[in-house]
Amino acid sequence: MIEANAGQSMAGKEVRDRSIGAIIAEARDLSVDQVTRVLNYQRENNVRFGEAAIALGFANADDVLFALAQQFHYPYAPEDSRHQNPELVALNQPFSPQAEVFRAVRSQVTMRVFNEPKASGQALAVVGPSRGDGKTFFAANLAVTLAQLGGRTLLVDADMRAPRQHEVFGVPNASGLSGILAGRAEGQPIQQIRAIPGLFVLPVGITPPNPLELIERPAFGLLLAELTSKFDYVVVDTPAAELGADSLVIAARCGAALCVARKNEAKLDTMRALVEGMAQASIKNAGVVLNEY
Repeated sequence: MIEANAGQSMAGKEVRDRSIGAIIAEARDLSVDQVTRVLNYQRENNVRFGEAAIALGFANADDVLFALAQQFHYPYAPEDSRHQNPELVALNQPFSPQAEVFRAVRSQVTMRVFNEPKASGQALAVVGPSRGDGKTFFAANLAVTLAQLGGRTLLVDADMRAPRQHEVFGVPNASGLSGILAGRAEGQPIQQIRAIPGLFVLPVGITPPNPLELIERPAFGLLLAELTSKFDYVVVDTPAAELGADSLVIAARCGAALCVARKNEAKLDTMRALVEGMAQASIKNAGVVLNEY
C-alpha cells in the first residue's frame, strides 16, 4: 500500500500569525535601525508598513505581495526562487492574469468533478490530442491551485511515454508509478512539494517499455482507488492521445477528464475523435481548455 504521510508532522504545529512588517523584515533581513526608520515613516505619513518600506528603498512590491501571501497562508514563491520552477505560474505569479485563469478553471473543476461524495473516489485526468498541447504545464498549475485551497492534492504523472512532472517540480524520479504498477516500487515514491503545503507528486520513475500494458492492469485502478481515498484532489497527467490509447484508458480509470488543446494548432477532427472516445468509454467530460502560448 502507498504511504502518503510526508510532511504531516508539520500539521500539528501551531500556526502563528505574524504582521506584514515582521514578515518583510525577516525576508529582507532588515536591521533594527531600518525597521525603526520604517516605523517612523509609517507614523509620520500615515501609510502601511509595506508602503513605508518601499518608499525608503528597503523593500519592493513583490516583497509586500509575498508577505501578504504568508500572512494569509497562501503559497507564493519568493522572487529569488522562481527560476527553479519557471513553469509554475500559479505559484510564482499567483496574482497574475494567467494564474487567475487557472483559478477559474479550478472553480469549474471542483464543481463538476470534486463536489461529489468522497466515496465516489473520482480523479481527474488531463488529456490532449497532440504532443506540445501543454498538458503537463496545465496539470501542474491546476494541481497547485487546488492545493492552494487547503486540501491535500496529489499530482500523478501517468505519462509513461514522455514524463516531465519531476522536472517541473524538481523532485527525484528514481521510483514512481511505473515501479508501483510493476510491483517493484522502492522507498517513498510520493514526493511532497515543500513550497506548497498539501501538494504531493507521484512521478513516473523509470520509463517502462510497456506503458499501455501497465495501466491496463487491475493494479492501476486499485492504486487510484487508494489514492483518491487519501487525498482530497487527485490530478493525473497523461500522454498525448496521438501516441496511443493510454490517455483514454487512464481517463476511464479516473472517471473524469479535462481536455487541453493548443489554440490555433489542434485539429478539429482529432479533438472530435478524443471527445467521442471519452463519450464511448463513459468518461465524464469536465470541459475543454484552449492553451495559448
